[in-house]
Amino acid sequence: MTSNSKLDSQDGSHSLSTGDDASDSPCIGVCTTLYDEICQGCGRTLGEVSNWVFLSPEEKDAVWKRIRADGSAMRFQRQLKEIKS
Repeated sequence: MTSNSKLDSQDGSHSLSTGDDASDSPCIGVCTTLYDEICQGCGRTLGEVSNWVFLSPEEKDAVWKRIRADGSAMRFQRQLKEIKS
């Protein structure tokens, strides 16, 4: 059995569960739009979620800026919780 040092050294800091900033997508795998058009997990609109792969880098940057400024999505609440720990 071979060991993969990359896998061995993973601490979960770059996983969907923590919503790392290095990923292309804001998705954290908690998709819910209960009662509105905004995903409570990542903060994107339904249109942004479904069309993400078709957005230009500039359009993606604009979405990232908006959801970071809002900061209410679970993605950002988890990051704040980890920073305070």
